[in-house]
Amino acid sequence: MIKILIVEDEKPIADLLDMSLTAAGYRCECLHDGMAAARALEENRYDLVLLDVMLPGVDGFALMEWLAPTDTPAIFITARGAVSDRIKGLKLGADDYIVKPFEIAELLARVESVLRRCHKTDSRLTLDDVVVDTQSHTVTKGGVPVSLTAKEYSLLLLFLQNKNAALFRETIYERVWGGDFMGDSRTVDLHVQRLRKKLDWGDRITAVYKVGYRLEVEE
Repeated sequence: MIKILIVEDEKPIADLLDMSLTAAGYRCECLHDGMAAARALEENRYDLVLLDVMLPGVDGFALMEWLAPTDTPAIFITARGAVSDRIKGLKLGADDYIVKPFEIAELLARVESVLRRCHKTDSRLTLDDVVVDTQSHTVTKGGVPVSLTAKEYSLLLLFLQNKNAALFRETIYERVWGGDFMGDSRTVDLHVQRLRKKLDWGDRITAVYKVGYRLEVEE
C-alpha cells in the first residue's frame, strides 16, 4: 500500500488530508512540526510527502534538504501562494505546489498524478470481488472480466479513489468527461446506473440527495 507522510501543523487540515487520503486507499502518517518530520524522513521510507511551508522548528522549504537524498516525491500544500514561493518550492525539487484553500477532489487527482509519474502507484485496486488493474486497464469481478467503456472505467476509478466521499455531479462530470458541467445530469446518472448494474453495486454506489453519488465502503 502507498504510504504518505503528511506534515501539517494545522490539525483540522491534517485530519482532513488524513481522512480523505485514507478513504482513497492510501496509508497515512501525520506529523505537525518540521523537526519531527526530519527525523521521520531519516528513519522511514515514504512513497510521497505532503508538506506545508510554514512549520514550527524546520520549515517546509528546509525539509526538502532531507528529502533530496531519498528521491521521495513531494507536494507543497500551503497558504503561501505568491509566484516567488511557488517557483522556490518547485526549484527545490517539489513535484507539485497546491495553494490553500483547495478542493479534495483536485488534491486526490494531483496526488495520483505525481505517484503515477514517479511510478509509485499500486497497479491493482480491489473492493469486494472487483479487481481493477490500472496498468492493463482491465476489470474483473469474481475472476470474470467485466467489459466497461472508457467513461465507465474512469468513473469506477474516480469512485475507488474517493471512497465514502460525496461527489457532486459537477465534479464527476468534470473529472470523467473533462469539460465544464452544463447542468444536465442525465449523462452522469446514466453511466452510474450502468456501472452499478455491471458490478452489481446497487448497494455500494448510493445517491446523495441534491449532491451526486458516493461509494459506500465500511472502514
